[in-house]
Amino acid sequence: MTHDPRLQDLTENGIDVLILGAGINGAGLFRDLAEQGLRVLLVEKGDFGGGTSAAPSRMIHGGLKYLETGEFRLVAQSTLERNLLLRNAPHAVTPLPTVIPIFSWTKGVWAALRTLFGSTTAARSRGALLLKVGLSIYDYYGSRANVMPRHKMKSRAKTLAEFPQMTPRIVASGLYYDAKIAGPERLVWELCADGMAANPQALALNYTQISTHNGAAISFAREDGSAFTVQPKLVINAAGPWIDRVNAALGAATKLIGGTKGSHILLDHPQLLAMLNGQMIYFEADDGRILLVYDYLGRALVGSTDIKAADPDDVRCDDDEIAYFLTSLRALLPGLPFEHSQIIYAYSGIRPLPASNAATPGLISRDHSAPVLEATPSRPYPIISLVGGKWTTFRGFAEEVTDTCLARLDHPRRISTRDLGIGGGKGYPLDPTSKSKLIASAAATGGLNLARAEALFARYGTSLTSLVAQKSSHTDATRLPHATDYSALEIDWLARTEAVEHLSDLVLRRTTLAVTGAMNSADLAAIAAIIGAAKAWSVERIAAEIDQVTAQLAHTNRQSLTP
Repeated sequence: MTHDPRLQDLTENGIDVLILGAGINGAGLFRDLAEQGLRVLLVEKGDFGGGTSAAPSRMIHGGLKYLETGEFRLVAQSTLERNLLLRNAPHAVTPLPTVIPIFSWTKGVWAALRTLFGSTTAARSRGALLLKVGLSIYDYYGSRANVMPRHKMKSRAKTLAEFPQMTPRIVASGLYYDAKIAGPERLVWELCADGMAANPQALALNYTQISTHNGAAISFAREDGSAFTVQPKLVINAAGPWIDRVNAALGAATKLIGGTKGSHILLDHPQLLAMLNGQMIYFEADDGRILLVYDYLGRALVGSTDIKAADPDDVRCDDDEIAYFLTSLRALLPGLPFEHSQIIYAYSGIRPLPASNAATPGLISRDHSAPVLEATPSRPYPIISLVGGKWTTFRGFAEEVTDTCLARLDHPRRISTRDLGIGGGKGYPLDPTSKSKLIASAAATGGLNLARAEALFARYGTSLTSLVAQKSSHTDATRLPHATDYSALEIDWLARTEAVEHLSDLVLRRTTLAVTGAMNSADLAAIAAIIGAAKAWSVERIAAEIDQVTAQLAHTNRQSLTP
């Protein structure tokens, strides 16, 4: 039995809701339930946000392409949630102007109408007329809580003047606005932390797996060797692509998930970033599939594929996917070189989409549902499975499921999350003067210059105040050997306050050091030493953690860490 007083309380006195899986849907639901005052436990077999939620295109978007399949309700919800995230998590989510190259004037209208009325055939060209109509509808749906400009259409001449490296085959372009997220994995953790801060009877645990279930009781084993048993009134299966496996572990056979694989690569390509100038290009490949490329923290992020796949435990960006990305980029931007040697990172994940027999994976709905397996004599708790959904709509999905749980538990909703800040977005200054005061105060507290305080504020938002208030033997002046944007003080703060259990948790999820290729082997060793001191790891444990991360990065097709 653990000595965690929260866990002891939940195991001895019972819980209202048990959530299995701490991806974005599970974390969003945990925060909402915790805010309502329920007794709630979230458990994750790995690290928070370590599965599919760590493998998105890192966009917060309304789903322009879902207009083609007639999913207008999903687009309406997605654009609203995008706008809310821009307000509630401004430290993490920022606007992303997006350019769509157009290759014809009228193509695609009839094909789009066929898709709208249920056709499941493959891709089509999308002409200027179709795009103009689509972007106008998109603006209309995005007008609720709107924070961004409306779309514009640009001529071929203006487009090529702005992007001279682009293929001259275009006839025009469209410009509209979506958003991007700097650290999706961090936002997952922040939701978990917010839930625990809001409610002393709410607890989120990583590295915790189901061991046995017996009637009303479900037992768990933790990586540290401890174990515990709980008796929930409701169980939420938020395991994403693992949903059917988790239901099976609870004695409930289902076939709810039919996932597809989405892969991405990141390029070290200064010429491309200079041309993009902060904009994303959202373009149609020669086979009709939609791809994207934009500046993600100084790297060019390219994605994504959409391939049917079944095993979420064995997924990686394959060579043919990489070749597809590079070929598509060369066709769109013949004025720029694209080589395999420019790739600094590649990643892949399984989208937890509903089981479908659609011939084209891209036409499988991205909407969400929450089917219920009612209680049985041998299993006295219902299981609600969170199927599908988009990263962007996690809050709305959580709100729907929370309302279902509250109704079943006869418990009133006491707060809405619609206008609730997340993590470093809580108390975020609304005007430049307030922002300057907060940064100046943090700089004075932490002994930082203003430029450094501004950089840390951009990374952590209002959580900067916690960072600079930390009592530590490390200082911000001591930087990592190669990734000098990060300091020893920062790493120590993350290790001590953000449930870091492994070196991989910090370099892959609490920071963007791995995905941006910012660190080398010396950085990894320095980070491991700082975490090791905070966690009292042995020399052998530190070496093992370094070896584990090195192997993980090699598996993602990333180039070897340089000395």
